[in-house]
Amino acid sequence: MWDKIPIFVNVSLSVFGYFLTLSIIPKFRDSFLRAGIFGRDQCKKTDKKIPEAVGVLSACVFLVITFLFIPVPFGHYFFGSAAEFPYHEKVDAHLFIFVFVFSFQFVEYLAALLSICCMVLLGFADDVLNLKWRHKLLLPSLATLPLLCVYYVNFNSTTVIIPHPLRFSFGYSLDLGILYYFYMAVIVVFCTNAINILAGVNALEVGQSLVISMSIIIFNLIELSRDARQHFFSLYFMIPFFFTSLALFKLNW
Repeated sequence: MWDKIPIFVNVSLSVFGYFLTLSIIPKFRDSFLRAGIFGRDQCKKTDKKIPEAVGVLSACVFLVITFLFIPVPFGHYFFGSAAEFPYHEKVDAHLFIFVFVFSFQFVEYLAALLSICCMVLLGFADDVLNLKWRHKLLLPSLATLPLLCVYYVNFNSTTVIIPHPLRFSFGYSLDLGILYYFYMAVIVVFCTNAINILAGVNALEVGQSLVISMSIIIFNLIELSRDARQHFFSLYFMIPFFFTSLALFKLNW
């Protein structure tokens, strides 16, 4: 029951976010033009000014949706018998393991939102200030700190599973130690710049984001029969991201 309600609410909020994004972006068009944040569509013959950095508006809608969604997946622990959530040490013994797990997810959720806020700020600063490449390497790494710190405190597992073709050399798993955190930071830098490098072609950036998010959503839905809790957690972010990006894609085409 509690698994179905959050997804239903999440989808409903995401659909609302889609129409809200479609509504607010045109209303802020003149504000961006007055601020000088615009370009010209070189794919068309018209010389019409096109506002840039409007992705910050869809990102703000995404953040509002995910903030409003916070009480829903954890509502049972806010309003139910586990009234002391997230202070799991005060909970009765028979609820300990459930509240223990959900308290960690609650912290992870907030840490993810903090990292996303940092990334949104970076993206907007790049459009306004035209950051140099070295800044684009440093700032995403700093934005990963909330996630990496929470992961270190909660799990601190630095072991990775080796792909089948390499297991004869490295075995089934390999402990990377501190290199694991460096690897995760580098992955974030790569992902942000892999999207950002496509800027300038109509809807290509956000279109790639749509393809990636839809792929993750499909994978999560397929794998729900296994570790449903983790895949639901992923869907809580991916569904709003898909719908708000879809609105931006429609306006950016």
